[in-house]
Amino acid sequence: MKSKNTISRRSFINSSAKAAAGTITGLSLWGTGSSWAGANNRVRVAVVGIHGHGFGSHIRNYPSLPDVEVAALCDVDQNLFPERLKWFERNNKPVPKTYVDIRKLLEDKNIDAISVATPNHWHSLAGIWACQAGKHAHIEKPFSHNVFEGQKLIEAAKKYKRIVHHGTESRSSEAYQQAVEFIRKGGLGEVYMAKGMCYKWRNTIKHTPEGPVPPGVHYDTWLGPAPKRPFSRNRFHYNWHWHWDYGNGDIGNQGIHEMDKARWGLGVTLPTKVMSMGAHFMFDDDQETANTQIAVFEFPNPKGRGDKKKILQFEVRHWMTNYEGGFSAPPSNNVGNIFYGSEGYMVMYSEQWKTYMGKNREPGPSGKETKNVDRMHYQNFIDAIRAGDPSILRGNVEDGHYSCTLVHLANTSLRLGRSLNFDPKTQRYVDDTEANKMLTRNYRKPFVVPKNV
Repeated sequence: MKSKNTISRRSFINSSAKAAAGTITGLSLWGTGSSWAGANNRVRVAVVGIHGHGFGSHIRNYPSLPDVEVAALCDVDQNLFPERLKWFERNNKPVPKTYVDIRKLLEDKNIDAISVATPNHWHSLAGIWACQAGKHAHIEKPFSHNVFEGQKLIEAAKKYKRIVHHGTESRSSEAYQQAVEFIRKGGLGEVYMAKGMCYKWRNTIKHTPEGPVPPGVHYDTWLGPAPKRPFSRNRFHYNWHWHWDYGNGDIGNQGIHEMDKARWGLGVTLPTKVMSMGAHFMFDDDQETANTQIAVFEFPNPKGRGDKKKILQFEVRHWMTNYEGGFSAPPSNNVGNIFYGSEGYMVMYSEQWKTYMGKNREPGPSGKETKNVDRMHYQNFIDAIRAGDPSILRGNVEDGHYSCTLVHLANTSLRLGRSLNFDPKTQRYVDDTEANKMLTRNYRKPFVVPKNV
């Protein structure tokens, strides 16, 4: 017997679809009905970046989608290709082509779309180049390394009429869609604040000396837009996350997921104020980014009237030490969100949501996801390609930019050591030359994110 406090899928199915796509898109339809005319009706995808998530999620999920083929793999580390190709052989899938240079890949007219799982500093440039080459792009989070890059990615998607999809797969969770719709319908009363948490233990990366580039690694291409510097294994596979030239720290690694959900639930876009503080504690190693960080954002009233504002708080730290909003010390509950309303609060974690209502915190409506959310998110990308319609995307290019911008604003505040005022209309800091310089970066030729896409 189903609990009376569990909202059924049917009770939310119509309105949840609207919440899934987001309330603020600004994207126009490119046509009506399906515009897809791929070879044999198949969508041919190239996975760019095949080491970690590129193999663990992208490669493993796309071949399971109807009429979708992983037709090419691209990575600067040629040492990865043999094992990846064996995976296709073992699973009786067509063996894809291989490329080490994304520019050569984008010349392949048989490729319809790319799915990008490179280091963060390559995300926007790969997406922009894909649009210019007439290809669609799914891009892992965060799909920009600074605010300027997100702006240019939006421009490229619109100019070339390409589907650009952000890898915040929680947007494809039917359970989370129901949760957001519950908030939208006033289930928590007035929701004034959301909190995102990332309490993941990250071990020290230690010290690793610089050394020769390993055979089979095309290091200059790996550096791409980033400054030229000697090779270090501590700045290569995965550990690039913890270096400013390539990554954004855990706030841009796991944190982008939680801040995207928080912003989605609050129904806000860009903040007017941000304050972030933190540091790299506990370990003497090569890491540059913070492993302990708190960020607080203030948003204007999304309805555009009155002085009621909304607050989004996010925190990165190692230890989960307290019990708050249904989160407790077990390792399984170390990443998630809390939404605070006038009539109750909601917790989101592990593809489920729970509510606690009134002063006595009585258990209220809840929901839990049972499907493969990664797979559903890739399917959403493919569906939008077939329909030629970005409005059906869950994680569209504008929503992706808004959430990525929170990462960049927080890290700018952290690195400058002070709070910042931000103008959502101009997307620039208010009267702050030093902060505005950090909206972009100096790009190493020829890997330049263009001002005119």
